[in-house]
Amino acid sequence: MDIAAPKTILVVDDDAALRNSLEFSLGIEGYDVRAYASGFALLAEADFPESGCVIIDQRLPDIQGLKLIDVLRERAIMLPAILVTTHPTPALRRHAAVANVPIVEKPFLTGMLFQRISAAFK
Repeated sequence: MDIAAPKTILVVDDDAALRNSLEFSLGIEGYDVRAYASGFALLAEADFPESGCVIIDQRLPDIQGLKLIDVLRERAIMLPAILVTTHPTPALRRHAAVANVPIVEKPFLTGMLFQRISAAFK
C-alpha cells in the first residue's frame, strides 16, 4: 500500500502563542507544519514544498502579509495562500480578492480556518 506524504502547511506569524497553537493543532490533523516567526524567515527557506499551502499573518514586523505573498509569487512559489488578520479594511479585502487570497479573521474559529485549508488543497 502506498501511503501519501503528509500535506505541508507553512505558517508565518510573529505571535509565538498563535504560531505554536497552529503548529500543534494542524500537526494533530496530520499536516506537516513548518512555522516561521517572520516573513523574511520564510523567504530564507531553501526547500519550499512542491505542493501545500501558506497561512500568513497580514501584520508581520518585517513585511505585510499580502506583500509577502506577492514576493513568493514573483519567485514562482505558487502555493495557495490564506491571509489571517484582525479587522481587514475594505482596501485589504479588495487586494486579497484580486490576488485570489482568502482572508480568515482573527480570532478565527478553527472550523473556518480548516475549511480554507481544505479548499487550498483542492
